[in-house]
Amino acid sequence: MNSFERMAPDQIARLALAVCATAEAMGQSLSSDAAELIADDLADYPATAVSAALKSCRRGGGKLTTDSILQRVQAADGRPGKDEAWAIAMTTNDEFETVVLTDEIQLALAAAKPVLDSGDKVGARMAFISAYERLVGQAREDAKPVNWHVSVGFDANRRIQAVTRAVQIQRIPREHGQKYLADLSVEPVTEGGRALAGLITGEISYPAPGLRKKLELVKSSMLEMRKASAERKDEMRIEAANELADRRALLMQQAQDLEAKRAVQ
Repeated sequence: MNSFERMAPDQIARLALAVCATAEAMGQSLSSDAAELIADDLADYPATAVSAALKSCRRGGGKLTTDSILQRVQAADGRPGKDEAWAIAMTTNDEFETVVLTDEIQLALAAAKPVLDSGDKVGARMAFISAYERLVGQAREDAKPVNWHVSVGFDANRRIQAVTRAVQIQRIPREHGQKYLADLSVEPVTEGGRALAGLITGEISYPAPGLRKKLELVKSSMLEMRKASAERKDEMRIEAANELADRRALLMQQAQDLEAKRAVQ
């Protein structure tokens, strides 16, 4: 199912002319019928992406084909490469880290989870990459735009940093970033956190008395952790492991929901 809006007939006609002109600039002869066929094949993708791809073809040289244009269009769809995708997937192992990931990363991670749980990280990476490349290939063939979403961690400041970074590199629209912060009811616990939140919300906030009290509680908790007995530390580690298991279970459920949606499309 194509999630992009197909180009209008007049846009397709202009695209056919651009394809002809590009072929001529590259030293090729292309009939108007062939250009119209290529334009029709490309009409399911954003006009700006196709225009950029044609420009890249003119600069790169070689033979102009539908495939050579499509490769450039798809490579610019915002989906990370397999190595970056694996690194993002592994970040979900830290329950305190807020992770911004794509549908394909989440589905591939779910596919690799049985191997990862067995302790074979090398095998898990291979399984992840295989699934990820297949999922990305299918999404690109269906002309589906990339969908980035947030997996929330426990550290409030990291939530702000992750969402802010995602907005800055245009993985999440600014308005979505504002909504994420509002929905998460994030209260920055450091000056840096407040500054980062201000980049998205445009608002400057100052520590309220209640927030200062929370800071004191956090500080006391940290001191308690340092003084905790070995037995209490073990309990804390178990609690952290349980929280991580809960997070993984949520990611798996979300992946199953995504698969179910894909099945009915």
